[in-house]
Amino acid sequence: MAKETNKNNQKKKISNQKDHNQNNDKPKIGITVKKADNFSEWYTQLCAEQGADLVDTRYGVAGFVVHKPWAFKILRSIYDLLDKEIEEDGHEPLLFPTVIPEENLLKEEEHAGFAPDVFWITHGGNTKLERKLALRPTGETAFYPMYGLWIRSHNDLPFKRYQSRMTVFRNEATTRPFLRGREFMFYETHDVFATHKEAVEQINTDMKIMNKVAYETLKIPFIFFKRPKWDKFLGADDTYASDTIMPDGKRNQCSSTHDLGQNFAKVYDVTFKDKDGKLKYGYQTCFGPGIYRLMAALIAIHGDDNGLILPTSVTPIQVVIIPITFSKKPELTSKVIKKCKQVKELIEKSCFGIKVRLDDDDETPGYKYNKWELMGVPLRIEIGPREADSDEVTIVNRITKEKDKLNLKDIEKDLNKHIYEFEKQLKNRADEYFKGNTKDADSLEKIKKIIEEHRGFIKVPWCSTEKEGEECADILKADTQGGVVSGTKFESPEKPKKGQKCAICGKPAKHIVYVAKSY
Repeated sequence: MAKETNKNNQKKKISNQKDHNQNNDKPKIGITVKKADNFSEWYTQLCAEQGADLVDTRYGVAGFVVHKPWAFKILRSIYDLLDKEIEEDGHEPLLFPTVIPEENLLKEEEHAGFAPDVFWITHGGNTKLERKLALRPTGETAFYPMYGLWIRSHNDLPFKRYQSRMTVFRNEATTRPFLRGREFMFYETHDVFATHKEAVEQINTDMKIMNKVAYETLKIPFIFFKRPKWDKFLGADDTYASDTIMPDGKRNQCSSTHDLGQNFAKVYDVTFKDKDGKLKYGYQTCFGPGIYRLMAALIAIHGDDNGLILPTSVTPIQVVIIPITFSKKPELTSKVIKKCKQVKELIEKSCFGIKVRLDDDDETPGYKYNKWELMGVPLRIEIGPREADSDEVTIVNRITKEKDKLNLKDIEKDLNKHIYEFEKQLKNRADEYFKGNTKDADSLEKIKKIIEEHRGFIKVPWCSTEKEGEECADILKADTQGGVVSGTKFESPEKPKKGQKCAICGKPAKHIVYVAKSY
């Protein structure tokens, strides 16, 4: 009897366990905090499985994450956009090895600043290597020894090459998905010109490419800065960068372009025989659009308390079709599903390039609404019994949540109208957000107050962006616990008012710089 009782208890336990597992088959989805209340936690949840399921941080090595399908598809689309623009500008693709010999990395003394952050390969199996190999932190010291072999004459110039979708490795102290990692996909162009004038023209072109991709297409507003001399790329004459502001008020650098002058050319013997027969050093530039940083900006700037909001240019799905079905009315359900399939086929046939998906899984319509809002799909089509017998279906805008009718008889025109409206709203929304993130300050106390209460960009009169201004920058950073000088506006540098003094040292101000905290 005791054995029978134990047996029954065991069965009951197994049965309860099965019920528990069935109830937990699907992970709970949804964000539990508001973006405005706790941006850091909101961002973390949105990237995780309960949100848009972009990454998994449980790989087991700090700073190394698994990129899930939805995230990788978005990243791939951003790469595609840049590849197109870069190749139209005359760049040819290359793929270099992942390792860099130690002597190449350390050959350029100024560039040796990367060395502390490098991952080193010291063994092949159990055999110690004769020389250390670095996992590349960036590409200069890999590219330029080869450029010294390839470039011979002025006829080879301009020499414009790029590398896309390759990985770099940096031993970052703190990491966060898409903002800072120890392994991430990189993008870089490396160009050589006969004159410095051509190099400067390329920097302007880089800026235009960044504006077209980041702002016009992805709807990420930014300011293009010329960095102060103390914050330029090691080995460069000047550095230019595009910075946006995240909802926590911190600066997010989305790209950088470097005027390398002849610095690397002299170290790695990048020379060419000019028309006059003389051997000359080339002038070099390099451009690094931060694909991961752009991804972080997409998440942070466009996203809301319901999840991602993705531009139609990079979202894996632009339109999702949701059937409104009834489990107790199979005939009606069958009719609705049939209509959904017809609409999907009509969109695929009539609307060139539109990425559409029919979600006919078993979940409730409410669950599906929540899921696809989390994923950031721009437009949702709802089809129920009423729409099944109509030439119109219901369409819902991800931003406004407003419902409208989609005319199936003129579906191409009508759907494109809704896409246009969505993109316009996304841009206006981002512009409005960015507009309110710049304040003015003319003293250290005012800067500190704004950083504490507002953050974002602060326009500040500054003594000098040359090396002599670095002392003021150090005081700023210490007193504001991390505030940095982003630089002066590249396109239209602003001038201080007559008699205006540096906010830190009180000397006559020569520049208006933008200050912000940074990641």
